[in-house]
Amino acid sequence: METTIALQLPTNSLSIMQWHSDLQSEFEKSDALFLINEESTIPFLPKSELVVMAKGLNTDLLVELTSLLVENDVTQAKLTHLGCIEGVEFIRLSLNTSEVMLKNDIKLFASEKGCDIALVAKLPDFDKPGLVLLDMDSTLIQMECIDEIARLYGVGEQVSAVTAAAMRGELDFNESLRTRVGKLAGAPESVIKQVADNMPLMPGLVELVKGLKVANWKVAIASGGFTYFANRLKDDHGFDAAYANTLEIIDNTLTGQVTGEIVNADVKARTLKELATRYNIPMSQTVAIGDGANDLVMMAASSLGIAIHAKPIVQEKASVALNNLDLDGALCLLKSGSVSN
Repeated sequence: METTIALQLPTNSLSIMQWHSDLQSEFEKSDALFLINEESTIPFLPKSELVVMAKGLNTDLLVELTSLLVENDVTQAKLTHLGCIEGVEFIRLSLNTSEVMLKNDIKLFASEKGCDIALVAKLPDFDKPGLVLLDMDSTLIQMECIDEIARLYGVGEQVSAVTAAAMRGELDFNESLRTRVGKLAGAPESVIKQVADNMPLMPGLVELVKGLKVANWKVAIASGGFTYFANRLKDDHGFDAAYANTLEIIDNTLTGQVTGEIVNADVKARTLKELATRYNIPMSQTVAIGDGANDLVMMAASSLGIAIHAKPIVQEKASVALNNLDLDGALCLLKSGSVSN
């Protein structure tokens, strides 16, 4: 059995990675327990996982976080993982207190300090195969494709207002999609190609897919947008699968109709389960990432739901909300689920 040691936070400010370097010898010989009390003989029983992520993360923030944990009756925290990916530092602490007891104060702390913090009962094991299913518009790319098509076709204001209401969960998704697509009737196919050729990627997308592939994870798209764009992203960036809605195009012109089953919230959740079955991945190893109300059902179906720059209702209900980082934050969070330092 490993020896348990109590880690002392430095009195001077250090970057997390410098602190990590100083701790290397202790990590090698012991079970690194960051004890808030001084009783190292008490058995450690983890009840939640806390991951702090930021660019420029330092020990000063960790000192303040420790004080907050003490105020919330956390008495032990095991330093489980610490690292840096694409310029984003992260630290994972396993706590002996339930996440329910800490949720509100941790959320406020993250907002005040401008960092992203995940507090969950359990993280997926990044050392085992898993599945990440992502929304597309405003998640993988920094735009809503239908709004951009509408803008170029001259009906932008009419469509964007409906899109915003649908993403807030105020409208039935299927009907809102048909209403918006109907306003695109007569638009030339060249407009869609123009949008596809100029999709602004969400920062961290390339690194996320690469990191998942290296870890033997599957990564797929489930979008309430359109196959024209989802398939382009799949082909260009190596996604394992892509599901979206099909715009009907006749004689190089949009008819204002979608064909086939609409990819709504329920279909996204079903897709998550079907892909997990296809790839023989347990649901405990599934992650769903999105920003709109249409993503909530698949988030709830997954083991870990990550909201990225999301609408208020999504931030409230998702397991984790990233408000400062982009998809690089999602990669750090998943990487923190590895047992290797």
